[in-house]
Amino acid sequence: MTPLRPLAFKRNDLVLHKALMQATQYYLARHQDHRFADGWMIGKMLLLALICLGCYGVSLQQHDTTVFFFSYLGFIFSGMLLTVNVIHDASHNAFFRARWANALINRLVAIPLGLDPDCWRVRHVIFHHTHTNIADYDPDIDENGVLRQTPFQRWKPFMRVQHLYWPLVAAMTFPWYIWLVDWLDRAGQTRVTPRMAQQGVSGWSIFLFSKGAHFLLVLGVPYWLLSEKMSFAILLAIYLLCQMFSSLLFVMLIVGTHWAKATFFQAPEQGGMLHSGYQHVFATTFDWHTRPHWVGYWLGGANLHLTHHLFPHWNHRHYPALSRIISEVATDFGMNYQNLSLWDLLTLQHRFLRTMGTNPYVSSDKAGR
Repeated sequence: MTPLRPLAFKRNDLVLHKALMQATQYYLARHQDHRFADGWMIGKMLLLALICLGCYGVSLQQHDTTVFFFSYLGFIFSGMLLTVNVIHDASHNAFFRARWANALINRLVAIPLGLDPDCWRVRHVIFHHTHTNIADYDPDIDENGVLRQTPFQRWKPFMRVQHLYWPLVAAMTFPWYIWLVDWLDRAGQTRVTPRMAQQGVSGWSIFLFSKGAHFLLVLGVPYWLLSEKMSFAILLAIYLLCQMFSSLLFVMLIVGTHWAKATFFQAPEQGGMLHSGYQHVFATTFDWHTRPHWVGYWLGGANLHLTHHLFPHWNHRHYPALSRIISEVATDFGMNYQNLSLWDLLTLQHRFLRTMGTNPYVSSDKAGR
């Protein structure tokens, strides 16, 4: 693929940057703390891993398909929670101090869910974070022919009802990436490949080992132990349903945040972006709060998404404090910081998808009359 031209943002927010850095460093100094995971975060990781393996162990002992389904769902769902609580931070080198430790824990924790952590790191950290909602640069909004996600994408008649069928598309995201896109990334068919940490034979070896471990864990071992009670087709269907349920929540909470903001950009043909990096984050991202608050803790701080985009190299345990700091500093600089309710977030997502599903040619024709 043709490499994308590097984009640069204007550097006209140095005073805002300095104010945020001073406030956050004061916060750390006052609490005698650091920006990485602490003992409680490591404990949460171990607890989620125990729940994940516990649900898996219970599922392997079941004779009833319904009980197997719910215990297996607990296994896959807790694997997704490990992704948002551990892999998300470790991909930004915000879990452990050592990069090698973050890479290692990513490989281990990613096996239950099945996403390749190196592919996901490049897509999320290198492309999405630096080019949020910029057409052709942010892979999360790449044209897929099923959902119209930006005003710059082609419209098809069936997209009139995309606000109704989008949950199915969101639910298919994990299976799509696990069993197709990760392989295309590794095979050199996407712009992700050159930026991956491991290349060549070593890269393929690690990749195939991880995918093989996932296959054996989620399908091979269960079928070997339960083949007399359950057909492979039923096991595969349960696996896909559990992946789809976890995928729906993941996409709704993370990608959907940028949909709700509904601000998209095209890269200028020459030169850089016409605004600063901070202005871009505030224009494309929200924070939203959970009820009760502890839900956000188990979602890995995914609800405080603007905070994450401003401080991606901080462990999510700091996000509630950082969001308060951002709110105070942003007000002083006239930045529009918003912390929505979940209902507001879902309403804005629905409104955005309906708007993008409207025939743009009819609208433009009417406007020109």
